[in-house]
Amino acid sequence: MKNLSLGTRFAAIAIISTAITVSILSVTAYRELVSDFEQALTLRQQVETTNYASRVSLRLQLRLDALGVLASRLSDGQRLLPAKELEAILKRQTTLADYFDLGLVVMDDKAVAVAENRHVPGRIGTSYADRSHFQEMLDSGQPHISRPIIGRTTGVMLISFLQPVRNNQGELVGLLTGALPVDRDTLLPQPQERTPGERFMVLDTQYFTRVDAITRDNRLPFLPNPGESPLIDAALSGMTTGVVEDSGQRWIYATRHLERVGWEFLRAVPYEQATQPARDAFFNFILFSLIVVVITAVLVAVMSRLLTHRLETIARRIQNMTKDRDASGRLAEKGPPELRSVAKAFNQLMDDREALDKLKNQFVSNVSHELRTPLTSINGSLKLLASGAVGPLPEKAERMVNVALRNSDQLQRLISDLLDFNKTIAGQMVVHTEPLHLPTLIEEAAIANRPYAQSHRVQLEASRIPEAHVLADPHRVRQILDNYISNACKFSPEQGRITLSASIREAKTVRILVADQGKGVPDEFRPYLFERFSQAETGSAKARAGTGLGLAICRELAKLMGGRVGYFYDNGSHFWVDLPIATDQEDGGNDETG
Repeated sequence: MKNLSLGTRFAAIAIISTAITVSILSVTAYRELVSDFEQALTLRQQVETTNYASRVSLRLQLRLDALGVLASRLSDGQRLLPAKELEAILKRQTTLADYFDLGLVVMDDKAVAVAENRHVPGRIGTSYADRSHFQEMLDSGQPHISRPIIGRTTGVMLISFLQPVRNNQGELVGLLTGALPVDRDTLLPQPQERTPGERFMVLDTQYFTRVDAITRDNRLPFLPNPGESPLIDAALSGMTTGVVEDSGQRWIYATRHLERVGWEFLRAVPYEQATQPARDAFFNFILFSLIVVVITAVLVAVMSRLLTHRLETIARRIQNMTKDRDASGRLAEKGPPELRSVAKAFNQLMDDREALDKLKNQFVSNVSHELRTPLTSINGSLKLLASGAVGPLPEKAERMVNVALRNSDQLQRLISDLLDFNKTIAGQMVVHTEPLHLPTLIEEAAIANRPYAQSHRVQLEASRIPEAHVLADPHRVRQILDNYISNACKFSPEQGRITLSASIREAKTVRILVADQGKGVPDEFRPYLFERFSQAETGSAKARAGTGLGLAICRELAKLMGGRVGYFYDNGSHFWVDLPIATDQEDGGNDETG
């Protein structure tokens, strides 16, 4: 984007914004469509499943009521009719016999079979009182429908219907039972009643079998083990609706429990039935949106060209004016409000630039006058004391004067560096490189800065210094190291340790490293670490103690000496400077780099 014109950027931004807006709307619309279709399809599954369960319940109730009507005719008012009369009555029930494929049976009050409409060997005289559904009916005295069972004499998987036979006093005198096989032809919804592609199951929640999948040998298959069929697991979990992935496909399912027989009706359809209509609508929307984006792009391109033509004219005039830094020309503040604002802003910028130039010159003049003059006097006095001009000094005082003198010299050089910083940026700073003994260089830096480190209650030590010579300006290297060390002292915890070390690296360079145990530089500040007037702890006491020029000066000085600077964090801050190794040919002379 940086190489594009303003008009092109405007057009690109407008087109991209439109595309993003359309994309967001498309995704949102697609999600809403899918959600709506999913809800509608889920509701449909609930309705269809409830409909299946209701039809089965109605068929069960119809058979049970039909048995109740017949049961009221099997007593003479006091007791159960004789067996022959009962059989005669049963054989006349041709319509009712169609409801119960496995026949009708009359039993006495002890659940012993006494009459039947269809002869089954061994059924008459057989007691069924031990069957759980007979026991429930005898205990409650109410009509009852059993869960799928295997007939004791028929050996067929069946459902048994029980109706009590009572006398005029309401006492139980017998039972009327009817049975029908558990298969889809007589009870469950037929395939033609279902939607293509759906999955329909009837699950027995007590015995964990599939009622709709009876085998030819009249056996109900058991349900898969937990985890083998996520769809069945979801149906048995109590969640009546949902979406589940089974057999590599997503399904929308709904369940309905039929309490009287303990069956769970499960109906599921592929999730694609919900997403396909939404996908079709989405593609139509995308096609329409693309047409809108193309038309918008053309209109934006034309409008941007009209809007930026005048700006390009002003930009060329500004460029011509700024080529000559001494120029003081101004733009005419006329034309549309936007162009007048641009011209006014440029003129104000020119005013501010001139004011800053004057302020900079005044600042440099003040620093030169207010700092260098008294510092020169202090430095001269210290030199007189060190030379013995006022008499011999005690040994301890002499050491302190020497340390003060070294630091005074360093401070004087730092002030000179501040004044010459503009020369450094402009490439006019001169450095005098010479071969320097690396261990001596680092040891002198450590000795000179130990009092400063002690004042901050940190330890300063040098270690792992290889025998080597670097080609550098001794004063500039000390300036870099002093800056690194002073920063480390300020930002190290009390009783922390600052370590000076060095290592020989590839490309014939030596890396001098100053490491502390501080918190390090914040991540967001690292890109600006070696920029001018940059401080990581802006507003703190430590930030106010410096000018923000130290690391920028270090970078420029290292560059002038053919080196480079950098930083990394490893359990503390690590500032480094790479300097070239002095070769044998360079040991005998000095280089100047400008």
